[in-house]
Amino acid sequence: MTFQERLRLARKKKKMTMEQVAEQIGVAKSTYANYELGYREPSVATIQSLSVVLETSVDYLLGVTNSEHSNHLETNAKILLQNEQLHWDGIKLEEEDLKSIRDFLEHVVSGRIKKQSSTS
Repeated sequence: MTFQERLRLARKKKKMTMEQVAEQIGVAKSTYANYELGYREPSVATIQSLSVVLETSVDYLLGVTNSEHSNHLETNAKILLQNEQLHWDGIKLEEEDLKSIRDFLEHVVSGRIKKQSSTS
């Protein structure tokens, strides 16, 4: 889904008109309409404003994630390591890398569980 499609969908979910969104982010209705049509690209600051007004994340609008409300950081490593788009400082982690990391963490956690069991 493109930025334009996500923008329009987010606006419709909020049951807002183009004019209402434009007014809240401080641009002309025609400028906002051009964002949805793909004729203009909003600035980073405008995208941030759009995410606030439309109550969605910048990542969702930009297509980084399909989760509309991903402003929180996933803290469960088991879930996080299922993401095929993970990278380390710009270097994509391949499936075999992720498997090695998951195996290592399972080893660490199982050792901690055994340790806790023996002290109880």
